[in-house]
Amino acid sequence: MEVTTDDTPAVPSEPSEEEEYKEYLKSLFEVLILLGEQNIPVSRPLDDKQDGLTSSNFVELLDYRMNAGTEALKKRWAEEKDEGGLLPARLTELIDVCEKCVRAELLEDVGKNGFFSLITDEVVLITGDVHLPVFLRYVDKTNSQQEKFVGFLNFEGDGDAAAETLLSELTDGWGLNMERCRAQAHSCSATHFSKVKVLVAKLKEKYPKAILTPRSTTPLNLSLASTMTLSGVQLVMSTFKKVHAFFNDSPALQSELENAISIFYPDKEKKANELKELCRTAWTASGEAFEVAVDIVESLLLCVDSVHDNEDMRWSDRVIQDALEISKALADFEFLMALVVLKSTLSLTRAFGANLHASAADAHFAASNFVPTLQSLHEVATNIDVYHEFWYDEAVHLAAAIEVPVRAPRPYGKARHGVPPERYYKEHVSLPVVKHVVDELTELFGEEHLKALGSQALIPALLRQSKALEPEEENLQLYKDDIPNLGTLSAELHCWWVKWKGPCGKGEVVPASIGETLHLADIKFFPNMLSLLRLLGSLPSLPLEGGCNAAHRLFQRYIRNTPERRRSKSLALLNVNVDVRYDLDDMVQAYIKTYPEKKEPEKEPESEKGVGTVVSC
Repeated sequence: MEVTTDDTPAVPSEPSEEEEYKEYLKSLFEVLILLGEQNIPVSRPLDDKQDGLTSSNFVELLDYRMNAGTEALKKRWAEEKDEGGLLPARLTELIDVCEKCVRAELLEDVGKNGFFSLITDEVVLITGDVHLPVFLRYVDKTNSQQEKFVGFLNFEGDGDAAAETLLSELTDGWGLNMERCRAQAHSCSATHFSKVKVLVAKLKEKYPKAILTPRSTTPLNLSLASTMTLSGVQLVMSTFKKVHAFFNDSPALQSELENAISIFYPDKEKKANELKELCRTAWTASGEAFEVAVDIVESLLLCVDSVHDNEDMRWSDRVIQDALEISKALADFEFLMALVVLKSTLSLTRAFGANLHASAADAHFAASNFVPTLQSLHEVATNIDVYHEFWYDEAVHLAAAIEVPVRAPRPYGKARHGVPPERYYKEHVSLPVVKHVVDELTELFGEEHLKALGSQALIPALLRQSKALEPEEENLQLYKDDIPNLGTLSAELHCWWVKWKGPCGKGEVVPASIGETLHLADIKFFPNMLSLLRLLGSLPSLPLEGGCNAAHRLFQRYIRNTPERRRSKSLALLNVNVDVRYDLDDMVQAYIKTYPEKKEPEKEPESEKGVGTVVSC
């Protein structure tokens, strides 16, 4: 007898044309994301339309991906290739959607976690255009500090109009709620200093709660010097960059420098060893760069001159040329004078800057000692004639040691014949350097910023060290509008004070930083304290804890390793934010919504003409 059954497996239905198209787009995004994360160039520059993109990395990877895909994917890819390959327009659309989706994911996380700080980095060139990198710093839902790179802003134009355009892009274009911005910090060179100042003023005007601070990723002294437009100071800063590039990753050249140091310090072995150890580090980017440079300038000049002479034929033409450029800079009295003035002036701020970027206790100490630091600088400015005389004599002595003639820069000497060099360097180096440092410190460490730094007294280890007889609430009033319950602040602060001023339980560790305090198990029972500590955790002038500055390191690596013509403001976002989780399906939907697929309208049967029109979506 024949037995029948209904257990025959159902034949899967064929995917619809829309589903095939979505799967195809998902494959394109997968390849694009892979290239972006690995910093592999997509193709030649996008404005080069010759031959489409038929030989690009993108197309080659797509060929590999599609060959492993379904017949529908292969067919669609073959059709697109037959039409001339993936056209630049399509690729630009994909990249644009990818950038917007990644940024939306980042900004959503920022929005969920309350307040943040706006940070900008040195401007960069991308395919000939000037762009401003933007980072956001905040504390996430796990009470961990975060700093994320969220993209580039076009930095063309000048004045208020350009600043307005930038802010409009932030708020309207990106959807960032600047009303929740509580601090701003900017790293910039002298070239763009005036434009950044306009942006700072506009931010202050529109969002007065966004207090200005320095950025913890750059030593304060270097930040102050980098923004000076004086030709001598810029000569020093550009020479530092050349020196770093010259010796970096070259043990042979490093050995030459160390030998030269030994020659100039024959009877001071301890000092020589200290300088050699410093020169093995990135000393040109440290807070004591100017002191080190003065100590080794003779050794440095001997080293580069020896390399340039190339008597033993060891060095390449490029190395010889680089050595000559450094030698010319070192043998310029303008360089020596500016170096001595920077070293002497910024020695007054070196300890303050080092403490600011060290532990919480050191940063709190720095805030309490800001006024004496500023008073010391005012004293120098008041008696600049006396100080300039000392500085000039030191520079002249240094110049004599390396046989450099003492003179004003050539253009000045021609225009004002007979004016002594000492007067020139007082007017064009000593006076403006001291004034710039005073003005910048006064702006960067205003009353609100100092109150924020003083609020670190909430950290248990600092609270226990305090000699005060009762908790200080004045600094905390800075954030009175940002805490959950201002009415209970005093009572809660007293409870917090009693908790940490009293004896600790067995095995209890007293937190010594903002991060450690935020991760206390019972911090949730002190909601105002939690909110205040989260605000402090987003302050750009304080160092990030626990390796949370990965975004800045990855960004610097991208800029350093990617030639200008290969940079992409969109793919940079992918490369730096490799830890961001995004949904490919969301990207596909965003692409379809932004760029609907164009289809040929279906032919209407003769009988239905005039009745209606079939619309393709």
